[in-house]
Amino acid sequence: MKKIFFFIAFSGLFFSACSEKKQEKGKENLLPFVQNGGLLIRLPNEKTTFFFETETLSYNTITADISAPANVSATVMPSQEGASQNIILFENPALASNYTALIQHQINVSQKANIIEQKQAVIRQKQIELARYQDLAQNGAGTGKDVSDAKTDLIMAETELKISQNELNNERAAIIEHEAALKQGGFEPHKLLRAPAGTAYIICDIPESQISKVQEGSSCLLEFTAFPNEQLTGKIDDVADMIDQTTRMVKLRVSLKNNRGKLKAGMFATVSFGVNEGRHISVSKEAVVTIQGKNYVFIKLNENTFKREEITTGIQIGQRIIVLTGLQAGQQVAVKGVMQLKGLSFGY
Repeated sequence: MKKIFFFIAFSGLFFSACSEKKQEKGKENLLPFVQNGGLLIRLPNEKTTFFFETETLSYNTITADISAPANVSATVMPSQEGASQNIILFENPALASNYTALIQHQINVSQKANIIEQKQAVIRQKQIELARYQDLAQNGAGTGKDVSDAKTDLIMAETELKISQNELNNERAAIIEHEAALKQGGFEPHKLLRAPAGTAYIICDIPESQISKVQEGSSCLLEFTAFPNEQLTGKIDDVADMIDQTTRMVKLRVSLKNNRGKLKAGMFATVSFGVNEGRHISVSKEAVVTIQGKNYVFIKLNENTFKREEITTGIQIGQRIIVLTGLQAGQQVAVKGVMQLKGLSFGY
């Protein structure tokens, strides 16, 4: 009884829209004709199709605008004292400490390397002296004490070299530790050391699932809480090498020019950038109906016939759903009146 009532109400809706008011009763069947277990739906006549709207499918490059909260994590300023590195102001004091320590350890490494070269030169000289004293002793021109003293001097020089080499290894280990801390904060240590003055670095977190879709070097838009009516363009510098094991988020670093020092470390911002999903067929979310875990759309075959088609869907981007299988370019899919077609096709 419910199905008959639906058909009567459905046909009544079409009948009220028809312009021919003087048709004889019963002359034209106004009930939709359903075939093959709901697979095909034939409407009474072409005049009743006004209730349904369709869109023509095509392959398009799907781009999603993603926004993420961010903050100015560091700004670069020129040193007034002529230092080899510019001044970097970090929002996070711990990162500032890591960066300062990194620079100091790199200086220490350079110094230790020079010291090691000097000690290696001393060892070579001591080896020459030992060989000379040994030759003199063998030819009766030297004493055993001279040889013994030369051996002792060589051993002491080699010991000092080993100590310096251990100190150098410790300095390098400390560098790795501070580099790891900076990387966890979203920074690339080597780029920081070469960062030009007048640069601002913005850090935001994006989902792990989006990593493969972010293009380094592409541009993005930034809006700052301090300047609500302005939009600035930045560049995506890098995607961090580590994923947060709790949130499954990864840090994204954006840089932009800050020559006038307008942006300050710690400012809040919103970053918006496009994520390219590639070329796909997509449909309006209004076109898709889900029954028992399966997704369907209704394809328009001719002026008054629709066919139910099962599809495999991908992700939803805005108001569009990517279709992986089941549809072809050029087909027309219903986007309005879909619930009525669903009722006719499935009987509810």
